[in-house]
Amino acid sequence: MPLVSSKPLLDDAYKNHYAIGAFAVHNLEIMKAVISGAEKIDTPVIFQTTPGTIKYVGIENIKNMVNSVAEKTSIPIALHLDHGDSFKTVLQCLRAGYTSVMIDGSKLQYEENVALVQKVVEAAHYVNVPVEAELGTIGGVEDDLSVDEQDAQLTDPDLAKDFVARTDIDSFAPAFGTAHGLYKKEPRLNFELVRKISESTGRPIVMHGASGVPEEKVRESLQYGVSKVNFSTELKVEFVARLRDYLNDHPHTDDPRKYFVPAREAVEEIVKKKILMLQSQQTYA
Repeated sequence: MPLVSSKPLLDDAYKNHYAIGAFAVHNLEIMKAVISGAEKIDTPVIFQTTPGTIKYVGIENIKNMVNSVAEKTSIPIALHLDHGDSFKTVLQCLRAGYTSVMIDGSKLQYEENVALVQKVVEAAHYVNVPVEAELGTIGGVEDDLSVDEQDAQLTDPDLAKDFVARTDIDSFAPAFGTAHGLYKKEPRLNFELVRKISESTGRPIVMHGASGVPEEKVRESLQYGVSKVNFSTELKVEFVARLRDYLNDHPHTDDPRKYFVPAREAVEEIVKKKILMLQSQQTYA
């Protein structure tokens, strides 16, 4: 089926207290693993690419690969720009047929962030594409950009209400204790903050940095408005680990059609586990 907008997916998830899994796809192998896992559970899924992935793969290649995968499946797939770094990048993705975009101006001064997001929303909504934006600073490493834990800043709920009202974004990514990458210790998530922001904004909440967050914490977040949960690091780590194992066990192999298989299957298992955790297969009509 054709690519779908993320908006009806997230709005339904927000209303019914489940979440849609959003998985970072860095190449065709991971893309195939994600769609295979989602198909086996029969649930919608979001493919995400960062500006770094777009630069590496090429936006035309991404568009062609995703459209080819979508045409062969009956499950809804949205193609999302994660952590868009500029208005130019957003426009590039809109022209390529992305059905969801994020603009990340969280490192800007507040009014500059608002102005950038307003500009993106105007362009994206003109072609009926929903927008996600971030306020506060989520720690960790994303696309080789690092934010130290001590520099991470939780989102102010009053500013969040003003931010959403002035920008008219469709989903909101607050900073509430998660971080990109792997955790050295269990994260301390501020669900009371999430609840306040969700109630004051009325928007689906996005959890960034979900790799490594305990399952019970992710499940708990769903009742407070978290409706989209992002996964990247776990997929990459498992893919490389299984690939390395296979190459160590088969030192003379030279056939990617063989050595990519266990890596892809491992990612597929993670995807299925995450989708079941988010409960989207139980609710989405």
